[in-house]
Amino acid sequence: MRKIRKDDEVVVIAGKDKGRRGKVMRVAENGERILVAGVNMIKRHTKPNPARNVAGGIIEREAAMHISNVMLFNPMTKKGDRVGFRFLEDGRKVRYFKSNNEVVDVVRSSP
Repeated sequence: MRKIRKDDEVVVIAGKDKGRRGKVMRVAENGERILVAGVNMIKRHTKPNPARNVAGGIIEREAAMHISNVMLFNPMTKKGDRVGFRFLEDGRKVRYFKSNNEVVDVVRSSP
């Protein structure tokens, strides 16, 4: 179970892009690194590849960052917030913001 998942809005809390917000595009399989849209941009020098119809040059794209460098964005408080898990009365497991106990979303039903 992950506290930060794809399509979540997060706030960067450490590094060169501290304070920036973005949407999570991908979470690595081990769950330790994420890709956030428009954050942690790098310049990649690529060679042209005529077989694939790819032009060469300098391409700017997002690089992966460690999941500990971001917090889930809480729209109520307009800040990053810690996330916890709890079970609802009907047995569903949900994520919730620890500052105001608001439910983020429904994760799944328990067996």
